[in-house]
Amino acid sequence: MIDRRGILAGGMALAASPALAKAGARKADARQVEGAFPKGFLWGASTAGHQVEGNNTASDLWFLENQTPTVFATPSGDAANSFELWEKDLDLARDIGLNCYRFGIEWPRIEPEKGLFSRAMLDHYARIVDGCRARGLAPVLTYSHFTAPRWFSAQGGWTNPESADLFARYVTRVTQALGDRLHAAITFNEPNILLILEQILPPPVWDIQKLTLETASKRLGVPRFLPANVATRADIPALQAGMLAAHPAAKAAIKAVRGDLPVGLSLSMLDDQAAGKHSIRDRMREAMYGPWLRLAAKDDFLGVQNYERAIWGESAKLPAPADAVRNWSGTEVYAPSLGNSVRYAHQASGVPILVSEHGVGTEDDTIRAKFIPESLVGLKAAIDDGVPVLGYCHWSLIDNFEWIFGYKPKFGLASVDPVTFARNPKPSAAVYGKIAGANSL
Repeated sequence: MIDRRGILAGGMALAASPALAKAGARKADARQVEGAFPKGFLWGASTAGHQVEGNNTASDLWFLENQTPTVFATPSGDAANSFELWEKDLDLARDIGLNCYRFGIEWPRIEPEKGLFSRAMLDHYARIVDGCRARGLAPVLTYSHFTAPRWFSAQGGWTNPESADLFARYVTRVTQALGDRLHAAITFNEPNILLILEQILPPPVWDIQKLTLETASKRLGVPRFLPANVATRADIPALQAGMLAAHPAAKAAIKAVRGDLPVGLSLSMLDDQAAGKHSIRDRMREAMYGPWLRLAAKDDFLGVQNYERAIWGESAKLPAPADAVRNWSGTEVYAPSLGNSVRYAHQASGVPILVSEHGVGTEDDTIRAKFIPESLVGLKAAIDDGVPVLGYCHWSLIDNFEWIFGYKPKFGLASVDPVTFARNPKPSAAVYGKIAGANSL
């Protein structure tokens, strides 16, 4: 998958007036925001299993990473070796001063072959949940963070008619093993990501993804190898239909084991701004989020994952201001984006919001150290205006494998030595930890 954090603002260099882009910037809330965040507010950091654990060999994406041709710049390999070093990750989160850890459990490890469930792997993830509790970290679990077992995608993935039942079966096993100690559950991570990328990515990217999938299908001798986040445009409607059916099935499975556990899903959401009287913003919002927001309205909360804004003109997305601060890929770094996206997410869904991801990819940690408090000002203003926000989870706890871009993007509050795997907190971790410890800006 083309990573949304580096691509969403790229690929559409349109001739537009910089004044239109600057107009959007003036929408930022200029009030003086002070005071404590709500009591019990979650201050966390997020990771995803495939991106930090390493050697997720039974997964669909591992299979794609380790072939030629592939859309992936490099294989995930050992990643951050978090499968072995998860305790160090939890110690890091605690030492930063956080009270929450959002992490993903890997279905390929739990069910490496269809119908074969690993007791050892269920126990492994149960130990992580217990480790969170022992350190005062509320465990927020993601059941599906893009990856699936290789066998699942080899039978068409989410386009297969039995996908919802298979997912619910896996979710049941996991919840029976560790659900009694969870703080909250997220079924899907960004199931709408292809709806966003459909509007943004240039044709050559879709071409290489198509070739990647065709190669994988031939290697396995199956008609259609299809993961959740590497697809062709033609695959998107069927993938969406499959996941839209699988979410309520998974939620019902979780509730059947533990009825009081808060359950939701997380969406990738831009701060969509309208430029001009005939802006396509509202049409784009419906295309990118509409079905999922309507589904989320029935949930206990909605996870919002925001990294940037989009300024929509009459026919397309407009460029960011020329003088904008940029991340590793040249995308605008725009702090008010978080508060604005959270406001819209609640307005559209009507449910409480958990910021399940938010961050900036950059090797310049001074940008991150400035970006975090500036973004939280907008989030606090939304809370003060009545938006129910449960917590904030920064992406990411540590530098990790960022999908097709490999290890180049740096999102972590801590760096990871690629040889020793030592975690070294960056100055931004102290900035964030001070806010979290005080529960106040």
